[in-house]
Amino acid sequence: MNATVDWLRTTTPGLLVLCGLAIAVLLFAIIKVKLEPFIALLLTGLALALAAGLPVSKIVGTAIKSGDSLLETGFGGILGHIAVIIGLGTVLGAILERSGGADVLTGKLLNVFGEKGAPVAMGLLGLIFGIPVFFDIGIFVLAPLVYVAAKRGGRSLVLYAMPMLAGLSMTHAFLPPHPGPVALGGLLGVSLGWLILMGFVCGIPGFIAAGIVWGSYIGNRVQVEVPEEFLIRPETKELAPVTGGGPDTGDGRGAAADGGSIATKTELGAPSVAVIGGIIAIPLLLILGATFGTQWLDKQSQLLQVLTFLGTPAIALLIAVLVAFYVLGVRRGSSVQELSTLTAESLRPVGMLLLVVGAGAFFGKVISATGIGTALADTMSAAGLPVIVLAYIISCGLRIAQGSATVAIVTTGGIVAPLVAGHGYSQMSIALIAMSIAAGSIILSHVNDGGFWIISKFFNLTVKQTLQTWTVLETVLSVVSFAVAAVLFAIVS
Repeated sequence: MNATVDWLRTTTPGLLVLCGLAIAVLLFAIIKVKLEPFIALLLTGLALALAAGLPVSKIVGTAIKSGDSLLETGFGGILGHIAVIIGLGTVLGAILERSGGADVLTGKLLNVFGEKGAPVAMGLLGLIFGIPVFFDIGIFVLAPLVYVAAKRGGRSLVLYAMPMLAGLSMTHAFLPPHPGPVALGGLLGVSLGWLILMGFVCGIPGFIAAGIVWGSYIGNRVQVEVPEEFLIRPETKELAPVTGGGPDTGDGRGAAADGGSIATKTELGAPSVAVIGGIIAIPLLLILGATFGTQWLDKQSQLLQVLTFLGTPAIALLIAVLVAFYVLGVRRGSSVQELSTLTAESLRPVGMLLLVVGAGAFFGKVISATGIGTALADTMSAAGLPVIVLAYIISCGLRIAQGSATVAIVTTGGIVAPLVAGHGYSQMSIALIAMSIAAGSIILSHVNDGGFWIISKFFNLTVKQTLQTWTVLETVLSVVSFAVAAVLFAIVS
């Protein structure tokens, strides 16, 4: 018995078996037992730490001091990095949604592309509006606009919905301030500026392949009508709001708040496209300014200090939120109290999301502390498997097995982080590894993914049709985006 325990704790095969068992238990708890991912990650992490023989003082600290424990550093390290960013990103998305920004963007894009180009317009709408809002909130807001476009075009709802969904999914998986990319920034030690750049570079080809090419192909083959009750209120002939929620996916796709508006209840009309686009661009430009300033400017430069302060993700998002509050709220007649209510409503789904991310980071911290990461690195080196491929495969496996993109990302990030830390990779190379993890986290969405059922419900699809359309779309987006990341990684590493 003691020999077996020693083998599990001290040898490379034993540590890998221990890691595999821990992940299997985690998946069983989430999939079969239906345990909340936060609880499952916490319990599995503690069990793995004890099984690996880590001292109790290292796992949870002592009765007097626990600040250096794996439990607190695992949670605190990642949450200190992402909590403010996700919170501010959520509030920014809420004010953009409630002000009528989606309607404005839709009208403009449809005017530019015309009826024949409406599917492309829907894709760009999802891409643009998906940057500041969570995935399912984007669906709740944009679905009525897709219904109208499909009804006017007289073609299948799938043709218009798939490009929009591809845009939302791409931004959710690859771009800050969404939880997955932000968590990867903290886990792998890569700046959000590089994540934004590589997110666009890797995600856009995937979006085109999945949303435009695949969306057009399958949209002409799967015919789905727009039910009248989805489209209008008979008494007013206005767009019917999408109510209800759909399940929380546990990966940043939380239930939307009440679909009412604040700033739209004024006499000033809807905001302009330039205003909406400008507000969305503020945090992206500030973060990118800090990233490039670090490379191009002298370290003692006063300009670099300013760019670094303004380009800190939390500061950049705070500036964008304040601008949005004034431009889309106060200037259009909303009171500070109304804006405070909106903020509180929008932040309600964030709590469980942060707990899942924190627990996933703790699980990864335990994996690192047990030496499993080093053992995995040795095995990978012996097999000749590149780290970017390994990261993608692990992320794919976790996503397919348990359905949550964020759980797949934070767990894979924790496993891969030790492999990245000791190899002296550039920020660009690490960002590409992060993109491979993000790509794996969205592959093959099926019945264990809450987003699967949201899409089935909101776009009038049967389970078979959802598998034919949405599941394949996610897989195409994943594979193409990973292929771009892998090619670039091979070039720059």
